[in-house]
Amino acid sequence: MSKNRSPIRRTTAVAAAAAASFVLAACGAADDGAAAAGHGGHTAQSPSASASSPAVQGQHNAADVAFATGMIPHHRQAVEMADLAPSRAGSAEVKQLAEAIKKAQDPEIKTLSGWLTSWGEQVPAAGAAGHSGHGAGGGMMTADEMDQLGKASGKAFDTAFMELMIKHHEGAVAMAKTEQADGAFPEAKTMAGAIISSQTAEIATMNGLLGKN
Repeated sequence: MSKNRSPIRRTTAVAAAAAASFVLAACGAADDGAAAAGHGGHTAQSPSASASSPAVQGQHNAADVAFATGMIPHHRQAVEMADLAPSRAGSAEVKQLAEAIKKAQDPEIKTLSGWLTSWGEQVPAAGAAGHSGHGAGGGMMTADEMDQLGKASGKAFDTAFMELMIKHHEGAVAMAKTEQADGAFPEAKTMAGAIISSQTAEIATMNGLLGKN
């Protein structure tokens, strides 16, 4: 009896081992499939991650370049006008206003120049303000207007300075609004907002001093 049972037990053990091997193999295949799916999932995600890189690298556009390129000579002329005030202005208010304009715009010229350099663009040469280059749209003074301002003094200077600077500021505000509407570089748009705010306030101050409010 014991001899008959042994082959049966051996056959059962072999069958059980075979079944276990099949189950393990099936599990291994399932794990491999899951791993493959997992790798596939990671691969599918990587293009979206890399797609965000160009957005970070390309934060500026043509409008930002135009804003910086145009605002640098515009600011330089305002500073040139402000430099005349200490020796030619008649009122303390105009002298203070000129000083405030210079303090605000000198650093902005440096910042704008830095952006252009980092973008691989040419910074407008000093002295290449192009008094007629930005024309009425930019509020730039003509060479003749700058000449006359440089010859004026006292109350005549104060009046001419404020009238010309109002026109100049209005041009800058218009340029800044264009940057806010069309630009892409966050810092340039922030600067544009600051220009709109500060220069609009200065326009109101100058209109008040001229008795136009």
